[in-house]
Amino acid sequence: MPQMIFVNLPVKNLDTTKSFFSKLGYSFNPQFSDDKTACLVISDTIFAMLLTEPRFKEFTKKEIADTSRTTEVLLALSADSREKVDEMADTALASGGSPANEPIDHGFMYGRSFQDPDGHTWEIIWMDPSAVEGQG
Repeated sequence: MPQMIFVNLPVKNLDTTKSFFSKLGYSFNPQFSDDKTACLVISDTIFAMLLTEPRFKEFTKKEIADTSRTTEVLLALSADSREKVDEMADTALASGGSPANEPIDHGFMYGRSFQDPDGHTWEIIWMDPSAVEGQG
């Protein structure tokens, strides 16, 4: 079985956050979702557990980061093309997201970023496959 990742993120309004990610084309696994949690399916092995802040607090003794002032994590996802990077970022910005950083363009690598409605920073990155062949 391939290794999976479940990123846990606190959210202020679960319905708003679910609507945002639905507009980006993502779905949710109802088996692991309820009125306090939504399991965002990013791929077969990548999931984001979107937890209302009170539910999130059940898993930590630390304060929840104030994403209007601090960055708690940068979430980077790969894209199949430069066009897909632009499509995802443009859709995010049109659906309630906000700009995070300036686009990066190194020729072989292109990326844009946005903040979701809860201030979590998402980066969408494309890398030219020929630039990474033979690496490792």
